[in-house]
Amino acid sequence: MNLAVYDLSGKQVGSYEIDPAELAPSVNKQLLHDAVVMYQANLRQGTQRTKSRGEVAGSTKKLYRQKGTGNARAGGRRSGTRRGGGHIFAKRPRDFGFRMPRKALQTATRMALASRIADDEVRLVDSLALNAPKTATVAKFLGALGLGDHTVLVAPEKHDDSLWKSARNIDGVSVAPVGDLNAWTILRPRRIVMTTAAIDAFRASAAAKAAPKVAKGAAGGRPRAKAKPSATATAARPSPRKTKRGE
Repeated sequence: MNLAVYDLSGKQVGSYEIDPAELAPSVNKQLLHDAVVMYQANLRQGTQRTKSRGEVAGSTKKLYRQKGTGNARAGGRRSGTRRGGGHIFAKRPRDFGFRMPRKALQTATRMALASRIADDEVRLVDSLALNAPKTATVAKFLGALGLGDHTVLVAPEKHDDSLWKSARNIDGVSVAPVGDLNAWTILRPRRIVMTTAAIDAFRASAAAKAAPKVAKGAAGGRPRAKAKPSATATAARPSPRKTKRGE
């Protein structure tokens, strides 16, 4: 698959060949869903709190007698079925965060970028180096690529202060170096703009993480045989006592 490479003026200056299967042979939608849910859950503050019937103001006296009034049975005015009463299952502050296995998250990140490349939602640029922060330059570049009406993630190889200051005032545009990408940041925007150096770094990192590790002692040489017990240890070992039947 060949991706067009553009410059800051929006002109095509080359092409970049990449196979999405190199990053992820297949895309597991359930794994991507679980990863996105985890990242969203970890963003929740969990500071919500409501009052129970024991915390709202009001008397606990029964409003009227049980029978004979023609009304439905009622207790105190703090009841959760009445207006102004407490919540029956009051909310309390809690931590919604949880963690998934590290290798699963790494696999989800590769799958996310592979799916965006396969769907032709990634744009490559040869360089995003700016001499000084200039929002108009980045806005004009995104407009030349036809991304002015989309949410965009700009991913350079490393953090660039000038690029970050230039894009932070544009609505719907976020900037994150390739080392900070995860499945949520990749799947959230409609389009992704990456430098060729950034996608090279991502491919190198993906290849290093996907390569199987060789166990210690497995490379070279035959497996070490178990040591045989020495003659002294064999002689010192007590022999089993023979017993007669009935003992």
